[in-house]
Amino acid sequence: MGGLAGYRIKRSLYWSCLFLCLLSWVILLTFSSTWLYRLDVHVLGILTDVPMTVARLMHNYHQMIAYVLFPWIQHLQMSDFPSSYAGAQHFADVKQLVLVNNLVLLVTTPISVYFLRQLRRQKLLWQMIRPVTVMAMIPFGLLLLLLANFQTFFTDFHQVLFRNSDWLFDPATDPIIIVLPEEFFMHCFILAIILFEGCLLIGWLIGRRALNQIK
Repeated sequence: MGGLAGYRIKRSLYWSCLFLCLLSWVILLTFSSTWLYRLDVHVLGILTDVPMTVARLMHNYHQMIAYVLFPWIQHLQMSDFPSSYAGAQHFADVKQLVLVNNLVLLVTTPISVYFLRQLRRQKLLWQMIRPVTVMAMIPFGLLLLLLANFQTFFTDFHQVLFRNSDWLFDPATDPIIIVLPEEFFMHCFILAIILFEGCLLIGWLIGRRALNQIK
């Protein structure tokens, strides 16, 4: 029994690792999807009341994203958007969370690759079907909350991740918030869910194919 229990615990840890790996990649890809913001600039009319070209706005946005993503960039410097102390602190907090996410990615990716190779070698890829199906249920719950009342979801999300109210930007001192409408963040969450569910769908299809091959 001890051996069986140990095997099940080990497998559960592997599946948890795979889930964290997938989630961390999705977070990184969503942050890196600057094309989404450029699309929203036009779709949401972000520059309607802002005297700035799209190219100039994207330059500032790239500066902001580079600061958040790259550990060697130590100071936030946007050419046309000054930041208050609280605003800069919030971006620093976001940067720390992203760095933690990237660390999780670096740790879980090789372990997940090893696990998937083991499943393939042992002809057990069909075992992916149930875990990825369970994983797929989580984002659907988040999507329902998001679409029901995004403002409440957005507020609760920040209250869970941050222990201060620095994320409540004042447009007078942190004008960057003027060009970061709430709808854009909703689109980011939707993109992340689509990426996550897409990866799980691929895993499910691989599992189904493997199952059909052993029937």
